[in-house]
Amino acid sequence: MEPLTWTGSLSGLNFIFYGVVGLLILSIAISTLGSLVPTSGSRAVSADGSLAADKGASGFINMITGYLFLATVALILVYLVGGVIMGTGAGIFGGMSRQFLPVWIALIVTFVVSITYKRKLGLYGKLFDSTVGMIGFGIVMFWVFTGIMGGLFDMLITHDSLSQVSGMKNKLPGTPLRGAEEGDYQWFLLGGDNLARDVFSRLIKGSWVVVQIAPMATIFAFMVGITLGLPAGYYGGKLDTVLSFLANLILAFPVILLFYLLVTPEIVLTGIPNYMAIFLFVFPLIFVAILLNSRFYTQPSFRTPLLIVVLGILGWLYLSLISTDGYAVPDKIWGLPAFLDGFDIDDGVLVVFVAVVFVNSPTVFRIVRGLALDIKTRDYVAAAQTRGEGPWYIMLWEILPNARGPLIVDFCLRIGYTTILLGTLGFFGLGLESESPDWGSTINAGRRLLALYPHAAIAPALSLLSLVLGLNLLADGLREESLRD
Repeated sequence: MEPLTWTGSLSGLNFIFYGVVGLLILSIAISTLGSLVPTSGSRAVSADGSLAADKGASGFINMITGYLFLATVALILVYLVGGVIMGTGAGIFGGMSRQFLPVWIALIVTFVVSITYKRKLGLYGKLFDSTVGMIGFGIVMFWVFTGIMGGLFDMLITHDSLSQVSGMKNKLPGTPLRGAEEGDYQWFLLGGDNLARDVFSRLIKGSWVVVQIAPMATIFAFMVGITLGLPAGYYGGKLDTVLSFLANLILAFPVILLFYLLVTPEIVLTGIPNYMAIFLFVFPLIFVAILLNSRFYTQPSFRTPLLIVVLGILGWLYLSLISTDGYAVPDKIWGLPAFLDGFDIDDGVLVVFVAVVFVNSPTVFRIVRGLALDIKTRDYVAAAQTRGEGPWYIMLWEILPNARGPLIVDFCLRIGYTTILLGTLGFFGLGLESESPDWGSTINAGRRLLALYPHAAIAPALSLLSLVLGLNLLADGLREESLRD
């Protein structure tokens, strides 16, 4: 069986693709240089007050850049669609395109439904009025769907991510398997690593590590920061002084150093991360309890059953999060029966999760506190106080909704920052297990032979880069639309 080339039967398009991309880069460079040259003219203003398109050379270059960008996107779509139809007949890209078919379907359905009902979806719907926001959202959701379908349900992988295949050590992308049995996938699409494992499958599995840790840890950090930041900014005084001092005390340590300390084996053995989990993970319960109680305070017949049900479910999730092997950590304090432990989390994942929440919470606290200090002076807050609304109702239902724009943007950026931290930890072999397929560990394993076999390190590095880029573009789109809102 012959090795696969990158584009297979579609290789005739490569020359056209390279030419269009080269012209696109050239036009962008010329447009950038032209923007540095001052011009005496001004742009025309349309009757509705909007700016008209540039005229002359600048407008022509921008028009050409737009057409070249559309041509590049069209060619990429040809590669993808051709790959889905032809499979490995379209080379390595074709094989990967067909493996990602469930992801493409999920993305198409998501975009079609979202664009159709975007006027009814608030700020999320307005995101689809921004080209940058849609591109960022598409990249992020690609990796979310990949993590869920490939990492959780094994729908996308071609081989087991931990299995070693004889004769596939450091093999180049597209290398066929020797003596593959019927039903086995015939190639290592992205080659083999230094332990003869499939790089493509490990890439897919590694995306699940990021998807399950980065967003959820950021949500928990926001729960802590919002629960403490709102009263600090609203009440001020001694409460603000004490909480701000504690936040500044944590922020006084270099973030990376603090993160490394929390996940080192010596610190983990002391049980400190476990005690931190017991403390930090209770904040979502506190936040939800205060949120529902302040909203339905005047309806006790509805509020009380609602709180019992919601807090019962969240309490069970809380006990499951902080427990291991049926007993809460540390078991000397809790000693829970096994039936309360709904699921188990790997010890390494729990430690990294706690470290991310602890490191990010003080920064979120300062942002929320600053927003509360500003918004509490607005007229609608004074109106709510005049109506006799309680302090927590004002904080959660007047101040917090009006601070959502900056918080949503920071949330997206913080997920990207957390993704980089996870990659950094994996690169230095901290937190997660050494055999973990997370992108940082994979990059570290592949860097030793980077000069000879770069594929094992470049594939996860590009994946990490694309996800962080998508989150940054998504944050830019959300910021633009939130400012309009």
